[in-house]
Amino acid sequence: MGILANHAPTIEPLRPGVVEVIEGGNTSKKWFVSGGFATVHPNNKLTINAVEAAPLDAFSPEAVRANLQEALKVAAGNGSEEDKVEARIEADVYEALQHALSK
Repeated sequence: MGILANHAPTIEPLRPGVVEVIEGGNTSKKWFVSGGFATVHPNNKLTINAVEAAPLDAFSPEAVRANLQEALKVAAGNGSEEDKVEARIEADVYEALQHALSK
């Protein structure tokens, strides 16, 4: 989703993925968000409300890969349904993070 000047006001859900903030002078910073909402206000302002966010370059591809494998193992294991569901959510976030790091 791209936001330009005079965009129609809206509220959109954010799934796990990358938010790129483009600042003046054509500089940008990429953030990984685990989920949340983007609100476009009528005065050309955008608000991002994220559960968690961190600079994309703060993540180690090796650590993400290892954590993803662990989450998948728990999700497929013999634990409680609650543990499996939490692990599946964690795996979804790690999969999105792994995809973002591969670009």
